[in-house]
Amino acid sequence: MCLEDIIRAQTHGYPERLQPKMNLRKAECLVTLGKLQEASQTVSDLESDFAAKQTLAASSFQILQKNLHRLKKKVQEKESLPETFPPTLAKAFEDMDLKEENEQISSVSPSVSLCTDPLKGRCLIATKDILPGELLVKEDAFVSVLNPGEMPHHSLENKWDTKIAIGDLYCHRCLKHTLATVPCDGCSYAKYCSQECMQQAWEFYHSVECPLGALLLTLGVFCHVALRLTLLTRFEDVGKVTSKLRDEISNNISSPKSKNLVKMLNYDQEENDEVVKTPIPGCDISGKYENNYNAVFNLLPHTENHSPEHKFLCALSVSALCKELEAASSRALATGPNSSKLKATVTPELCADLNIWGVAMLRHMLQLQCNAQAITTLQHTGSKESIIANSRQVRLATGIFPVVSLLNHSCSPNTSMSFTSTVATIRAAQRIRKGQEILHCYGPHQNRMGVAERQQKLRSQYFFDCSCPACHTEELRTAAGPRWEAFCCNSCRTIMQGDDVLSCGNRSCTESVSRDHLVSRLQDLQQQVGMAQKLLRSGKLGDWQKSAAHLQKSLRVVEARHGPSSVEMGHELFKLAQVLFNGFAVPEALNTIQKAEKILLVHCGPWSDEIQELQKMRSFLLDLPPIPAGPLG
Repeated sequence: MCLEDIIRAQTHGYPERLQPKMNLRKAECLVTLGKLQEASQTVSDLESDFAAKQTLAASSFQILQKNLHRLKKKVQEKESLPETFPPTLAKAFEDMDLKEENEQISSVSPSVSLCTDPLKGRCLIATKDILPGELLVKEDAFVSVLNPGEMPHHSLENKWDTKIAIGDLYCHRCLKHTLATVPCDGCSYAKYCSQECMQQAWEFYHSVECPLGALLLTLGVFCHVALRLTLLTRFEDVGKVTSKLRDEISNNISSPKSKNLVKMLNYDQEENDEVVKTPIPGCDISGKYENNYNAVFNLLPHTENHSPEHKFLCALSVSALCKELEAASSRALATGPNSSKLKATVTPELCADLNIWGVAMLRHMLQLQCNAQAITTLQHTGSKESIIANSRQVRLATGIFPVVSLLNHSCSPNTSMSFTSTVATIRAAQRIRKGQEILHCYGPHQNRMGVAERQQKLRSQYFFDCSCPACHTEELRTAAGPRWEAFCCNSCRTIMQGDDVLSCGNRSCTESVSRDHLVSRLQDLQQQVGMAQKLLRSGKLGDWQKSAAHLQKSLRVVEARHGPSSVEMGHELFKLAQVLFNGFAVPEALNTIQKAEKILLVHCGPWSDEIQELQKMRSFLLDLPPIPAGPLG
């Protein structure tokens, strides 16, 4: 990134008197990246420049000469070292990609197969026993759109209190975090991590989206995703897509519940127009399910389940977008051949029959409520002085993942999902037996909300009543009596019953306690939690023992609420590891790091920020010299 900034500065008239300083920085970057040959050449060029002319002041020239000498020595030392590749890094690289290709589904482990169920529809099933942490799906988004708006609780401090937007910190194409963005020449909104990303975005979709920026922000992310999905059909078989859309229009006009529904869902056709019925919607003629527009098109739109108001708003948004596309086309034709950039905003395929593409966009907007995937990232919060780095998950973008959309929901899933830029990674969160279904949580999780709230959210957004084991068990427990709104016995964990004096519900247990006493203990616990949060935020190393003690208590609560192998437990152990590390409690820190790493590797994989931080802490602690024993008494 720094090298790209230097190249841009050179091409945009960077002052000649400051060129030596910038070239020195370029050489430092090349050394850091291990490009020693290029670094050596840059150092030689700098020496030649210094010998030929001295354009800087004497003091500045001496500093540059000193830095150049130090850098030259560093290059020579690195060139004399043998090339090594750390074994831990080599092992981590093995986990970056799926080891084998699944012949039935792209981006999926061979341990998984695609099946259909009369009630659930398409689903993914384990073809062998799967271990916790095993990589099951690694899929790049077919389309992703960065969410507009400010970063919540961003920790960037400045005296002007400038509002930081998501679009200021992440590339609008690949979602890579970047501080030196390259803005689009045509609008002030789209920004990219590099010139290459900007060029690719322009060729695939931004040439059309650029003049529509204000309208797209008004219509919302779903409308933007729908347009981008439609634009990408230009790079597939446009004829097949158009034919299929015409079939859908005619089917909907003749009968909304046409008997030809299978024909509408099947994409591949022979040259004689004879429909080849594929066993599973979204698969190609050979039966393979891939990350392509065919798979996206066959995601269910649930048209019959959406409210009339929602369908009307979607249709209105698409109509406004089509009207603006038509106007942009007219402007492009009126400006003549000299305005090549404006003419690029509308393609012949898109404007040949705008009604067809309008139908496609409307279909995609209806699909998105049930199939859009929130792409998230960990945002670090808190002050720089804090002894721990707090983080929270924030929604970065909205994407479409055709393979991930095959996963059905469970309120207690057997997988965990994480994101790296636009790539979704799904790992087994527990042991999955051969023949078991691979399940993913759509949002409502049993550890975060009760069964009634989960059922309501799933019914309103996804149009189904969840019957997963977690919901079934909790419904039975709720019918039997209250759980979360009651105190439990300290001896046998049975629910306490009564008013002013609570007695254990287990007849064989004689435990009893006053309600006032329990309420007082609860208030005391809340005060301790507040004190722990204050200590952690203050970052005073003198209080690290108290912080660690409070976190140990918090761990017991998290374990009881979320489970010993949950990602929440991993995050809490990560915080404790940071506190112990900063307090130089070496044995305790190493033990906690090992526990946190074991859990987070299963849920997040080896390339997550937290895993990388844990590995750095462990390396540092292991490299410390042994602490000498004190004098004997």
